[in-house]
Amino acid sequence: MSSQDLSPAPYPFLAGGGNGQGFAIPAIRTRERYWLYGLLFALTVFTATVVGAGMQSDFERNLPFDVDRSYSQYAVFWQHPALLLNGLPFSLTLLTILMAHELGHYLAAMYHRVDASLPYFLPSPFLGTFGAFIRVRSPIYSKRVLFDIGAAGPLAGFVFLMPALAVGLAFSKVIPNIAHQGMMQFGAPGLEWLAERLIFPGVRSADIYLHPVARAAWIGMLATALNLLPIGQLDGGHILYAFFPRRHKLVSKLVCIALLPLGWFWFGWLVWGLVLLFIGRRHPLIFDDSELTAGRRKLGWIALIAFLLCFTWAPIVPGGL
Repeated sequence: MSSQDLSPAPYPFLAGGGNGQGFAIPAIRTRERYWLYGLLFALTVFTATVVGAGMQSDFERNLPFDVDRSYSQYAVFWQHPALLLNGLPFSLTLLTILMAHELGHYLAAMYHRVDASLPYFLPSPFLGTFGAFIRVRSPIYSKRVLFDIGAAGPLAGFVFLMPALAVGLAFSKVIPNIAHQGMMQFGAPGLEWLAERLIFPGVRSADIYLHPVARAAWIGMLATALNLLPIGQLDGGHILYAFFPRRHKLVSKLVCIALLPLGWFWFGWLVWGLVLLFIGRRHPLIFDDSELTAGRRKLGWIALIAFLLCFTWAPIVPGGL
């Protein structure tokens, strides 16, 4: 969903010292392709809004969310574009969470004078988007800078998805066994489970029909959990390297292997684990012996808690299982 390429860029840099406050200043700044950022964002707004309108239609009719009906909505909204307005609560919520995540990375990079792109959004006809990412285009010489850029994204996104989840659950409703109907079943991460206990005390998660705004927060939780996996150049991998650079390679490999049996619960874990095991464990070296500050260590623990609250064994499984 979101990662940063920290490979060295092909032009010279001025680097800071080894006191943990190093930075990189590109001699020639990359020319931005604003038209591409805008085009991808506009396409993502469209696909997310169409999917959201389908979710809203199903929600109002007490029908479980169905991917096939979402695909058919594209033809419907071509003829009746005003119906797209119904999808804005979902799309705007989801894109706000993702934008907060990516701007967290971007603003941290700008603060440390690291050259980074604006967010690239990826449209998808399935859940509205495949996520977003920024590209870090200059080397990073400090573990503290690496930590700041890696942690800022998921923590910013987590701050935004929590109120979205609360608001979405407030608009959700109780329909017996609704979670086990339809083509797909969606797992409940720990944060959602806790919020449901507060808003719907005594009601099973399987009986709660999530409003599209809550579903947008659910996608944000899935993106946060995937990005905080301590592997390679994922956000969690950057945080791991900042804490334990010598153990990064081993931990990345062990986590990838641990994901493989989780494929029994969700096939996506198997695919994700295999891809990262073979091509996603590399991390650029940073020669910096300084220690992270106490404040950054506390933020590292908060990032771990956010990961645990957003993680679920089976995010999506076929209906009827």
